[in-house]
Amino acid sequence: MKVIPLHHEEQKLIQLAIKNNRQAQQQLYSKFSSKMLGVCRQYIKDIHQAEDVMITAFMKVFVNLRNFEHKGSFEGWIRRIMVNECISFLRVNKKMKYTEDEFFVEESFDAIGHQFSVEEIQTLIDTLPEGYKMVFNLYAIEGYKHQEIAQLLGISEGTSKSQLSHARKMLQQQINCLKNKQNGTK
Repeated sequence: MKVIPLHHEEQKLIQLAIKNNRQAQQQLYSKFSSKMLGVCRQYIKDIHQAEDVMITAFMKVFVNLRNFEHKGSFEGWIRRIMVNECISFLRVNKKMKYTEDEFFVEESFDAIGHQFSVEEIQTLIDTLPEGYKMVFNLYAIEGYKHQEIAQLLGISEGTSKSQLSHARKMLQQQINCLKNKQNGTK
């Protein structure tokens, strides 16, 4: 029995997709679409809008497939396109607002623990103002540094830090409220 490494299979699909092979494009879409919808959903509250953004981003993936240099993971490359498309969507719809608050306090953000479901956590994140949500997702979930976030969003590094601080504070307050409800103390 011959074993074909998964990496080679992915490279083969990419090469076929570059040549506009619709089956290869469909296989790549099927392989990554559920994860990428999750990425878009982190930034965009409405599931239908998140799906639209994901589809638009996949079109950009296929158009720019020749530019993938095989230096990092293909999934990471797609994810970056998804995040950028979400940012563009929110900018166009003017849903991102930032406070130019240079005050920044690094506070600890307690671990959420296993008591909340993914849906509950996403709901908490969805309640954040769009600017807070964007910076929180880029920093806490995507792993961007404040300098990268500032450059990506066209804001100052201090504003990025401030937005993250405010987002953490709001999330912590919401988590405390949920904990109190679960414990029956409020």
